Amino acid sequence: MDRSPEDIRRALEAIRAARGFVLPHHGAMAAALPELHQSYEAMYRALTLEQRHLAPLEKEVTWLAILAACEEPVGTHHLHKFRLAGGDDALAAAVFRLVGWAAGAPRYACFATHWQGQFPALPAAAEYLRGCDALLAGTPLSPGLARLALIGVHTACEEMWGLGVALESAYALEVDEKRMAEAMSLAIWPRGVNRFVKATAAWLDLLRSGRVTPSPAFQAWAEVAGQGAFKPPV
Repeated sequence: MDRSPEDIRRALEAIRAARGFVLPHHGAMAAALPELHQSYEAMYRALTLEQRHLAPLEKEVTWLAILAACEEPVGTHHLHKFRLAGGDDALAAAVFRLVGWAAGAPRYACFATHWQGQFPALPAAAEYLRGCDALLAGTPLSPGLARLALIGVHTACEEMWGLGVALESAYALEVDEKRMAEAMSLAIWPRGVNRFVKATAAWLDLLRSGRVTPSPAFQAWAEVAGQGAFKPPV
């Protein structure tokens, strides 16, 4: 059944009331794809508006890092939310510094894959993290929150080596797994579910590697067999 013009106006004004802005795709979905529109709004609320495991400033630091890493100009309301959550210029500068460092993760991945044997005293993962922490020394960005931001950035940018390093380091720093999962999930909005799928596959590999000690819930996830892409019967 077609929606009336008044239905469309009400739907868009409801979005404006909840978010403070309306984007063009909201109107397109409201007018032509109302079921998708309802599901979309529910997912948006769950991902970005509702309070879950990350504290407000932790969430907005991760959002800022993801948007900067993706060079994504849409999402400026998160800059406002970053300020409202207590973020200042010093913290923003540290986030941007972190994002710039994270862009070099593929170079360290190359080092780890091809040259590690020739530099045994320089473990690539440790060097990557050491450089990152040196850049952030003296800034308001703590190592634990930096790992959460790195998890979001590497998920969004599909950098699986860097993601694995950040996840393993987060375990070493005793960062809560639920906060790690939420940071990873934020990449769904700007970069899609497939990036999240690939990131969780890398996480699953880490859980099964024995290099980290997962909580019982995450151990249960790791123990379920047959997780992966569909394989047609032969």
